[in-house]
Amino acid sequence: MQDSNSLKSKTMTGMLWSFIDFVSNYGIQFIIQVILARLLLPEHFGVIGMILVFVAISNSIVDSGFSQALIRDQQTTQEDYSTVFHFNLFIAVVMYGVLFFSAQAISVFFSEPQLIEIIRILSLVLIINSLGIIQKVILIKNVDFKTITKVSIIAATTSGTITITFAMLGYGVWSLVINIISMQFTQTLFLWIFNKWIPSMTFKVQSFKKFFVFGYKLLLSGLIDTFYNNIYYLIIGRFYFASQLGYYTNAVKFRDLASQSIAASVQRVSYPVLSSIQEDEKRLKSSVRKIIKTSAFINFPLMVGLAAIANPLFNLLLGDKWMPSVLYFQLLCLAGMLYPLHAINLNILQVKGRSDLFLLLEIIKKTALSFLIAMSLVFELGILGLIGAAVLNSYISLFINTYYSAKEISYSAKEQLVDIIPAFIVSILMGGIVYYIGIILPFASLIELTIQISSGVVIYVTYSKLAKIQELKELYELVAPIVRVLHTKMRSIFE
Repeated sequence: MQDSNSLKSKTMTGMLWSFIDFVSNYGIQFIIQVILARLLLPEHFGVIGMILVFVAISNSIVDSGFSQALIRDQQTTQEDYSTVFHFNLFIAVVMYGVLFFSAQAISVFFSEPQLIEIIRILSLVLIINSLGIIQKVILIKNVDFKTITKVSIIAATTSGTITITFAMLGYGVWSLVINIISMQFTQTLFLWIFNKWIPSMTFKVQSFKKFFVFGYKLLLSGLIDTFYNNIYYLIIGRFYFASQLGYYTNAVKFRDLASQSIAASVQRVSYPVLSSIQEDEKRLKSSVRKIIKTSAFINFPLMVGLAAIANPLFNLLLGDKWMPSVLYFQLLCLAGMLYPLHAINLNILQVKGRSDLFLLLEIIKKTALSFLIAMSLVFELGILGLIGAAVLNSYISLFINTYYSAKEISYSAKEQLVDIIPAFIVSILMGGIVYYIGIILPFASLIELTIQISSGVVIYVTYSKLAKIQELKELYELVAPIVRVLHTKMRSIFE
């Protein structure tokens, strides 16, 4: 059993490297996305958005919940890893065949002839992805996010360079297809290079059954979650123009740059760490509480701040043709505020082995979302109504998640709400002031953004000190030594 200081150090170091992984990965992709948005048209992104749901669902089926089952398991053998590896690869080939022969039907559904060839080529990422799942699982179990960060940076840089080249040569939507495939191929290749694990030529039925009992419920809940996370691509792609789907697609991508960086970092690190102390109720609750408060303190101001500066940000980076995305982006940021909290509460259920409850909650939450989407369509509220339904459902889902996770670690929804309210209030106050500054400033976008961002940081830090939010001090104590080390290393390189 790890001592408290060792666990805290491992958790925070892992979370930092995981966050750096996502920030660098998404950061590089963000730069690439900005360049591509300048080179390509909204309808190009819309066409890709039409098939994202099918690829995402297929990837969930390929994984089948086994990744989470392996991470949770504390005595995993070579036979266990090899069994899951061969199963993932087999299912990937099957799902590729399904999408290959379904391509024409999907094309007819969206009334988009070019989807046939795109689906048949793009679906190859399923097979490529399956080859790297176990490699990544092993690194996650070891909380080795430093290696994952290296792989992500290499993959994002390589695929980005290739993509921009093809976009400049006039390949249009195909440059986006090449981006997805080259990214996944490079990532899988370097996972094998940096992680030396090799699968054995074995398939153990006992291992399969052990992980399937836990994983199949996560698979079902994952399929439901993936379908509903991508359902807007289906609805918008079917009933609206490809350009409108393109506006929505890029709004989601830019929102995910921030929200998913934090949410996924928290989820990836907290799951293996919390799994290692799942039998110690007191430490488990204490660790969860600290992770939730820190996540809220970081993510709330980030998402509110982005919503506040959206107008000059989009105008500066993407230009006038992408301004219809701004309101979509601002609404999506309101939902993205809660993503890390969702991730942590759901991790608690997985850590406790409650995949049955995990599945039940997905059914309840997605039933609520279905009702909200139906109301939006019935009253013809358009795309804004659909996004508003997603925002409302995000807040409803938080109360559902916290209510049930509370029973597993005696950390009530009320306690959790009390813990996150200070950061929420300070973030809203900061966001309101920053947004108002943007309205009254007569400057160009770059100057306006600089003033808004600087003001936002100062206001948030000042209000946090006045409100005596402990996470500000803890975050400083964590980051300051790392910054000093990085500064020292950079000086030694250039001297």
